[in-house]
Amino acid sequence: MRLSDLAATLGADPAGTDDVEVTGVSHQADWIRPGDAFVAVRGARFDGHTFVADAVERGAVAVIGEGMPAGATCPVPYLRVAAVRPALADAATAIAGRPSDALSVIGVTGTDGKTTTSCLALHLLREAGRATGLLSTIGYELPDGVLRQPPSHFTTPEAPQVQQILRDMVGAGASDAVVESSSHALALDRVRGVDYDVAVWTNLTGEHLDFHGSMEQYFADKSLLVQRARHSVLNVDDVPWFERLVPLATADGGSLTTYSAEGGEADWRATDVEEGPEAITFTVHTPMGSAAARLPMIGRFNVANALAAMAGVAATGVGLEELVAALATFGGVAGRMEMVERRDGEPRVIVDFAHTPPSLEKALETVRVTTQGALWVVLGSAGGPRDPSKRAPLGRVATTHADRVVFTEEDHRTTPLQDILDEMERGAREAGRDNFVSIGDRTDAIRYAVREAGADDTVVLAGKGPEETMERGTELVPWEEIEEARRALAARRGDPT
Repeated sequence: MRLSDLAATLGADPAGTDDVEVTGVSHQADWIRPGDAFVAVRGARFDGHTFVADAVERGAVAVIGEGMPAGATCPVPYLRVAAVRPALADAATAIAGRPSDALSVIGVTGTDGKTTTSCLALHLLREAGRATGLLSTIGYELPDGVLRQPPSHFTTPEAPQVQQILRDMVGAGASDAVVESSSHALALDRVRGVDYDVAVWTNLTGEHLDFHGSMEQYFADKSLLVQRARHSVLNVDDVPWFERLVPLATADGGSLTTYSAEGGEADWRATDVEEGPEAITFTVHTPMGSAAARLPMIGRFNVANALAAMAGVAATGVGLEELVAALATFGGVAGRMEMVERRDGEPRVIVDFAHTPPSLEKALETVRVTTQGALWVVLGSAGGPRDPSKRAPLGRVATTHADRVVFTEEDHRTTPLQDILDEMERGAREAGRDNFVSIGDRTDAIRYAVREAGADDTVVLAGKGPEETMERGTELVPWEEIEEARRALAARRGDPT
């Protein structure tokens, strides 16, 4: 893309500059490649203009910013813009060729259920024969279905990486995309250049207020998705936010679909909900008719996620019969209430990402509903500076809501593991509980719980979920919780494999 064209896109003045070719854009000087434009972002701690010389040395052909500091000079063309973060997104979108214009895009936001709803929507679209990509907090997929992780320095994709992934989807033949859109991504303009066809809203509860500052700002940031999409799917049970979203969704000719898992008046409703040990059944009522549905997951709250996903995919033209059939074959979300394959006479083993006291309490309450025997939980707590105050409460919640508890490691880093175990034990004892044991090695802890559990028991492995590494001291070792669970079940039955 010529610099003059980029300047026009950003509303900047290119006068007196060389009209060079711009091939990429980044706001990190050490990510710059020859031909890129460097975006100088002024943050709370650093001013990107400090790194202009470094960016130019690495091959930057232009700099974009809100104005050079007094007395400073720029050795390459400088495009002055009114706001630098929107400019980063707009530049990335333009240079990538506006890839989302070639896709039917479903965006999903909300405090809870974003990832599950996104993965459900992906599955429903693919089962309908649509070549679909996914961009989510768990990674991204092209239509080939392979889950990929961004490079480590792109753990939270910024606008350039978002646009590159969408461009890769188009290049791989995708017709559709599901984009999980967090409040941070919306507030920081990381997904500003995404052309959303459908916005799916799950709910809004108090979280991330350290970043947003207030519930009002949290709502304002999340509601950007609804304002940008042509069609919105809203949860009528999400009071009071639903009423405030409706005028935003219908402004400028936008259309609206509603859903309710709690008996509210809505376009998509669920009745006759029954929870089983491995699946939920319900009747779904829609503008296209009613049908019996089966979702192979546990947790009544997943009915709302299923309704949201089905209504969102229906807005792209998929029929009810196809949706219900596809729902019954959903394989779940890695590391989130993921049930491990088992044989008769073996305990039910569930892998979940719950790693805070509130999320652990919710997970155990959910599993308890369909547990016939004893409820076990294996969990640890992270080390280092990461909120040590949650360790004792984790011990209290675990021993209060489960029958048997095994305390173990979970990324203890450089914090002595025994200190973490002692704190979780302290929380349990202060709650008057003694139904726990501590086993430092997580593999041994999982095998102990699986071996000792009865056939009607449930064992929840909490905290690691889909993570691929374990941080032990200064070491980063490979880790797959689901495989550890499978090996533990194999060891229980005496299978050497």
